Amino acid sequence: MTDFTPILNRIKKNKNRLKSYIKDLGLEAYRLYDRDIPEYPYIIDVYGSKLVIFEKGKRLNDYEDQKLKEKHLKHITQALNQLFPESQTIIKERVKNKGKSQYEKELNSGNKFIVREKDLKFEVNTDDYLDCGLFLDHRPLRLQVQKMAAEKRVLNLFCYTGSLSVAAAFGSAKQVCSVDMSNTYLEWAKRNFELNRINIADHIFLREDIVSWLPQHMDRYEIILLDPPSFSNSKKMEDIFDVQKDHLKLLTQLSKNLTEKGTLYFSNNLRSFKLDSDVSNIFEIKDITKKSIPPDFKDQKIHQCFELKLK
Repeated sequence: MTDFTPILNRIKKNKNRLKSYIKDLGLEAYRLYDRDIPEYPYIIDVYGSKLVIFEKGKRLNDYEDQKLKEKHLKHITQALNQLFPESQTIIKERVKNKGKSQYEKELNSGNKFIVREKDLKFEVNTDDYLDCGLFLDHRPLRLQVQKMAAEKRVLNLFCYTGSLSVAAAFGSAKQVCSVDMSNTYLEWAKRNFELNRINIADHIFLREDIVSWLPQHMDRYEIILLDPPSFSNSKKMEDIFDVQKDHLKLLTQLSKNLTEKGTLYFSNNLRSFKLDSDVSNIFEIKDITKKSIPPDFKDQKIHQCFELKLK
């Protein structure tokens, strides 16, 4: 038995457990390890032939002995080299910097490549950003949206790189309006549309401060997707955004943009989040968190997700 046998066995077990799921969905991007063993507080995501190891800043502060941290990280890389000898390993340190986005650019390698998810293709970048351009935990929601989008108008707010928008458009949505504050991510979203042979001229991409833009926007949609950041003090926004404080206002405004029989999916990843009780005055609420988290995620608090319909 080698020093890294426990972590090797756990990763091997996860790999075998997910084998059928990965094959059935044709996945090239998925979560392989999710802090399963307390002594190894890391996340490992697979993106094609690349393995991304995320150091979880909060838990890693518990390492009083830097040498122990280095030893455990070495164990993980040894295990991955044995199980995935042809893959490249990338280590990212994810630290909590209040007021700074975890999606901000780190480098400028231009190292972009394509991963598949069932019928869809997405561009990812494992080198230049802390996050790689595809939220793996939203895979079930993408599948759901793709199934129900036919001939519907869809609004995707805080759309990031547009993976949910792609799912809707690929599912034959009449039109998808994708809104984000970042030109970088909107251009990325357009490339994702083109990868899937979707005509971007048939859809709308808007760079807007969503909180200030929404009250002026009167269009109505059969499907609305709302996945805001937990917190943002971006210079592109008029005010600081806090999902806990601001979600009721956002949802109230969106009730005017949702058709009578439409569906609004609201998700966020604030672990302490509590849905305001007043939301129930406007919407029928269905907590779909459990079924919206894919089987490759051990962390059942990775996000919360609600299906809302007008009363």
